[in-house]
Amino acid sequence: MTKYKLEYIWLDGYTPVPNLRGKTQIKEYERFPSLEELPLWGFDGSSTMQAEGRSSDCVLKPVALYPDPARKNGVLVMCEVMMPDGVTPHPSNTRATILDDDGAWFGFEQEYFFYKDGRPLGFPEHGYPAPQGPYYTGVGYRNVGDIARTIVEEHLELCLEAGINHEGINAEVAKGQWEFQIFGKGSRKAADQIWMARYLLLRLCEKYCIDVEFHCKPLGDTDWNGSGMHCNFSTSFMREVGGKAYFEALMAAFEKNLMDHIGVYGPDNDKRLTGKHETAPWNKFSYGVADRGASIRVPHSFIKNDYKGYLEDRRPNSQGDPYQIASVVLKTIAEVPTEAYAKAA
Repeated sequence: MTKYKLEYIWLDGYTPVPNLRGKTQIKEYERFPSLEELPLWGFDGSSTMQAEGRSSDCVLKPVALYPDPARKNGVLVMCEVMMPDGVTPHPSNTRATILDDDGAWFGFEQEYFFYKDGRPLGFPEHGYPAPQGPYYTGVGYRNVGDIARTIVEEHLELCLEAGINHEGINAEVAKGQWEFQIFGKGSRKAADQIWMARYLLLRLCEKYCIDVEFHCKPLGDTDWNGSGMHCNFSTSFMREVGGKAYFEALMAAFEKNLMDHIGVYGPDNDKRLTGKHETAPWNKFSYGVADRGASIRVPHSFIKNDYKGYLEDRRPNSQGDPYQIASVVLKTIAEVPTEAYAKAA
């Protein structure tokens, strides 16, 4: 028997953005455990804004697990928060109620800033560095400094070794800003992996004495880009049947549900989605081919392939909850019946 370090990870009850939490228990197994072998585990919800002190019990229910590359015999356990009965989802549990579809593919582009001493990494103590322009996909000390690439490369390796479907990294438009991409088939799987990748990045940065800033516009109303989490999505029907008529009906549904989407696309999005810095205004819907200033960017490949493939919703921000984002996308897609368009194709 081997002693395994099980790191139970969950989202707390803070609003508008939950924090990641984690605690470890040791269990013995003959081999790397399966999800079914992991027990429920109680915790003090009064310390995480998920219960009151007079009745503080909450329960962690394992829902996904990954090997922990940073620990010998370590296991990363993604959990849902349940009520004391272990069956009823806690009100803060956004994963339990989302729409899911194994045929729906999601790719999230997670942007963020590294922060040191209360400012973006590489910013001087007073004022600003040279204007943005050379930092996006930049190379060299002048553009990326001496530590950021070390961290993002280590984070990439941790994610890959954990079995997370990490698809790439790049320096972003503002100094100190970076991005990683996660792809998954099924909304829960993709969202689980975004949250786990966020956890690994936050934990990794502890040893470098660097913070990760996920706020969508940490520099406020300045000439510096904000951070998004663009959502690339497709369904089996979009990839295999599609068609111009279906696409136009889909865009009409997205326009109709504008505020439903904005409501879960992350807090303070009005500060980021201003119509500047390659964004569409938060209160107007638009789409365009290869248009980075549209709500939904339509790839050239989508048009060339007879309106089949994936689309990119550029509105979700870097603090958005991927469970809610994927769910509202699927909800809007479900409003457009496919039968008539399948016959037309």
